[in-house]
Formats: sequence, structure tokens, C-alpha cells
Amino acid sequence: MISVVETAIPGVLIIEPKAFGDARGYFMESFNAREFAQKTGLEVSFVQDNLSRSRRGVLRGLHFQRPPYAQSKLVGVVKGRVLDVAVDIRKGSATYGQHVAVELTEENHKQMFIPRGFAHGFAVLSEEAIFQYKCDAFYAPEAEGGISILDASLGIDWGLPMTEAILSEKDTQHPLFKDFESPFTL
Repeated sequence: MISVVETAIPGVLIIEPKAFGDARGYFMESFNAREFAQKTGLEVSFVQDNLSRSRRGVLRGLHFQRPPYAQSKLVGVVKGRVLDVAVDIRKGSATYGQHVAVELTEENHKQMFIPRGFAHGFAVLSEEAIFQYKCDAFYAPEAEGGISILDASLGIDWGLPMTEAILSEKDTQHPLFKDFESPFTL
């Protein structure tokens, strides 16, 4: 059983699976294609699952894949706590350049659905986090794209001091939003 919460940006959804707990722990159906389609109105065929493990202060993103390799993602936290962010990069969208941020934790079990045309990133707020991605298209390295995760013009509060931020070399090379040419158009 899931609940679906719409966000300020149409298409970006918060998915709240129901966890059934007792003295032993809990059981949760983390994804059910039939129920996802019924409750969201979306027919999505996920083809690749990814896991990442990161320590406190790691910022990953803001990533996307260019068409025709663009991906929709359903993301969630298996262990720990992250601030997850989706930035609208669809030229012509009323919400172009705006973002949705949600805290995903192992306790709240929330997931975020990020459609194609969004850049995605997250910050690890706990000592360690294991982050799960379901993607509806295969990873294509030649289609990688990104926007600087540290771009202040996006107005993202990452929930931790930037003096603690740990970024990959690749993520320090992405352009600022103002210098970015989006491959997505609405």
C-alpha cells in the first residue's frame, strides 16, 4: 500500500509505502508496478536498480542523462538520512529552475519519483547512507550531464554546512545553472 503526495512541481511525486511493524522489525513492499500505476497514473518500466553508500557530508549531483537516454527515477533510502533534490531543467516549463527537496530516511520510508527532464542530487545528513535508485532507462555514460550542486542561484539548502561538503572531482566540474544549456524542452 502506498500513498502518493504531489509536490509543488507537477510530475515530481513523494511516494509513501506502508510499513507493517511488530517486535521483530517491519515488512514493506517497496515497489509494486500495478499499484504504482493505479495511484500515480504512470506506466513506468524500471530496467535498472542502483545502490550507493556514502558518508556524512557527501553531495552527489546534480545529475541527469540527455535524451534519448533520459531516465525517470524512483529513489529512496535503505539506511540513514538524506536530503533529496530534483531540479526542473525543462525549458518552457513554468517551474524551470525550481526544485523540490525532501528528506528521505530509513524511518519515514519515503521515496521520490523524479521524471525525465529533472536534474537529481542528494546530501547525506546521517553518518552513513545507503541510497537506492530504480531507473526506467539504462545508464549511458555518453549521455551524462550535470549542473553544479553548489550553485547558490538555485536556492537549495542542503541541510549541512558547505565546509563539510564532500564532492567527486566530476561534480566540481559541472556548469552553473545560468551557463547550462538544457537538452529538455516542454
